[in-house]
Amino acid sequence: MLEYTINLSWDNKAAVWIATSQDIPGLVLESGSLDALIERVRLAAPELLTLNGLQNETLSICFRSERYDMVNI
Repeated sequence: MLEYTINLSWDNKAAVWIATSQDIPGLVLESGSLDALIERVRLAAPELLTLNGLQNETLSICFRSERYDMVNI
């Protein structure tokens, strides 16, 4: 089983989560909801990997998220 890492980061200015991956060429998605973004990645990743020549594999996806916020004291 192949494992792919998906990086999820929050863009404060655009108020969206962004998904990218060095393991899956062409994967760049965004959504206002983290849960919705994860679902979009689950649908898009196999399609992109198939387009890049991978076939008949079970995928393991590791989601890594980062979010930095400013807090007043």
